Amino acid sequence: MNGYRPLVFAHRGGADALPEHTLGAYLRALEEGVDGLECDVRLTRDGHLVCFHDRKLSRTSNGKGLVSRRTLAELDEFNYGSWHPRYPADEELPDLSRLLTLERLLEAVRDCGRPVRLLVETKHPSRHGAEVERRLVRMLRRFGLAEPKPDDLVQVTVMSFAALALRRIRAQAPGVPTAYLMDLLPPMAGKGRLPFGARIAGPGVELVRNRPGLLPAMRAAGHQTYVWTVNEPDDLELVLQHQVDGVISDRPKFVLDRLAQM
Repeated sequence: MNGYRPLVFAHRGGADALPEHTLGAYLRALEEGVDGLECDVRLTRDGHLVCFHDRKLSRTSNGKGLVSRRTLAELDEFNYGSWHPRYPADEELPDLSRLLTLERLLEAVRDCGRPVRLLVETKHPSRHGAEVERRLVRMLRRFGLAEPKPDDLVQVTVMSFAALALRRIRAQAPGVPTAYLMDLLPPMAGKGRLPFGARIAGPGVELVRNRPGLLPAMRAAGHQTYVWTVNEPDDLELVLQHQVDGVISDRPKFVLDRLAQM
């Protein structure tokens, strides 16, 4: 494909191989050679950004209730890895069982010593509303990532299904790239338009399959395209045919192996 190669992102750290959103999963993905990582963030009751997808704790931990109604100390009491079929329960593996904060993930990415792209999805609706983006921008400033430069080893893109979340990021940190996530076709997206200055389209692979004109429209409008969650061979071949800019996968090693054959 004339030198074409998309960026490969480990979705939730590569959730197929190891428990999602755990430090161990992200470190493994980095060792395997991914270009970037993807995480979801939620705000705890006492204002900490944690890497967690669901509103409720029950699917991926032994806790119950809402993430947003517990403090970080309370959340730290639960195990976040033992639910996973590949969790080696006979060993002490804190990197596969502890709740991961965004701060700790940023430290790990910064310390790995090579270029890494981090996709941070802010989850909405949230009882914390706009405070999620305010806290995120504040943390990016602490790490020197709110005003990105081309030679920065760590490059952060903020993603959301909520257009207003992207507007808040643009207002507070206009230099940070934003991606508009889509599982259904929103108004005007079919004509290549994205809201509030977003320059990256983030459609789900099913939407790509059902709306074959979407990616060409985005490319014609000058937007990049990152597609999720690409786990199966047929889906991977589809997005490679479209020459997408980024592939977000629970199985990043599978994607990397396929690209090595190109």
